[in-house]
Amino acid sequence: MHNGDNIEEQASDKPSDLPSLQIPDSPTGSPPRQRPLSDMLEVEQCVANLTLAHEIVVNADFRFRQNNPPKDSLEGRVKEIVHQAFWDSLQAQLCCSPPDYTHAISLLEEVKNILQSLLLPGHVRLRAQMEEALDIGLIRQQAKHGALDLHRLGEYIVTTMASLCAPVRDPEVRQLRALSDPVDLLREIFRVLGLMKMDMVNFTMQSLRPHLLQQAIQYERAKFQAILDRQPDSLDNTTSWLQGAAQELASGSLGHTMVLPKGGSTLSTSVVSPSATLTCAYMRLLSWDSENPCYPETVQMDRTRLESLGQATQHLVLEAAVLLVTSTHCEEGIFSRPGFVVKLKQAVAALLEGCHNRGFDLQGALLGVGEQVQKLVNEALMAQGGTALMLEREGILKAQIAGLVKDQDPVRILIGARVRGFLKAVVAAPTTQGAPPVPPALVLVAHELAELGMAFQRIVHFNQQVFGPYYSSILKKLLFPQGAPEMGLDSR
Repeated sequence: MHNGDNIEEQASDKPSDLPSLQIPDSPTGSPPRQRPLSDMLEVEQCVANLTLAHEIVVNADFRFRQNNPPKDSLEGRVKEIVHQAFWDSLQAQLCCSPPDYTHAISLLEEVKNILQSLLLPGHVRLRAQMEEALDIGLIRQQAKHGALDLHRLGEYIVTTMASLCAPVRDPEVRQLRALSDPVDLLREIFRVLGLMKMDMVNFTMQSLRPHLLQQAIQYERAKFQAILDRQPDSLDNTTSWLQGAAQELASGSLGHTMVLPKGGSTLSTSVVSPSATLTCAYMRLLSWDSENPCYPETVQMDRTRLESLGQATQHLVLEAAVLLVTSTHCEEGIFSRPGFVVKLKQAVAALLEGCHNRGFDLQGALLGVGEQVQKLVNEALMAQGGTALMLEREGILKAQIAGLVKDQDPVRILIGARVRGFLKAVVAAPTTQGAPPVPPALVLVAHELAELGMAFQRIVHFNQQVFGPYYSSILKKLLFPQGAPEMGLDSR
């Protein structure tokens, strides 16, 4: 980020409704220009670093993993041939008379360095023991006089690994004790040490995650600014995205006249709240057309996560609509029967799995849902001493479930509006505030809805913290091209 002396002056005249972060001096978009190769390579490196840092902070399940190409791939075959040639060479050296320990000693030195890298500051005694047991100078002298005992050194290394490894590696370390051939043993020692190094990296990353989160906002913003300095058009899609949200809000309002730049249209609207515009923009990402290439640059790293949440939202709307239709045709007591709701939700969810895909046969799936719902309802009714649904009522239940295939179905519209309203309230609420109440129509999917809302909120709030200054600058120009009004802005 560029730091200027006039930050406070810039921030003081912005509307109070804008994100409370400094406004960057960078442009919000400009015509593309020809860039040198060096700039493009630097940008690519910035993007790679930014993506990795973002993934570490945002994805709680993120883990570093070793790069193991498939064995049937070209890279896998080349790697296997080269490694095999190396170990064959070591085997040949050790089989010489007298044995040549040159490569073996180099490997022992590397093993020692790796083991030392796994030690914690408190391992003072173990570090001293390691220095004595793996004294490379002494090992060279032993090799020179034909007194080197690789088997004994191997046993010490395996014992040390057993004391340092995570419990998940215990079985693999135990298997090392069964190897008697020194080449096989060294080869497997390096393989397991590689896994232990990755375990240590992931452990350290998890331990530092709370501290990384504090630094991630400034780091990501600085990296994005570095990209923006070399590619000034890197906010064009973001500007269009925010403009579309502002126009969506404006089209449903009445009041003052507002001119949105770039579009060239004058809309009859009340002054649109910048915060409401940003919330609307985030909501639009849940239904983003996958064929639209103009995805906002500031949300690009979370695109896969947001697309997954959008698919989950679509699935949840249909599931909740089926449950609501079913509840209107059943006695209230049946839904309080132990296990009935769980069994019903599992059946509906399974039959609607993949409903977000373009080629999904939603009509056929809903017909199957209707049959399954009718079966489960009748079983539950008879299990509590009642009678099955009358044929006429069964027909109405199935027809209403089948009718959910239409986008304009009243129940589907109602549930969709309730779900979107809940998610919008979650996004608009401060992180310190509890989740908003679940609408009555969604109580049967309250748990799923809460999980969806929390996942969406985490992405949105972190994104707004990082890119808030850019959004402030863009929204100020879009919504107040003549300068911010003297009057205060309406809240959401």
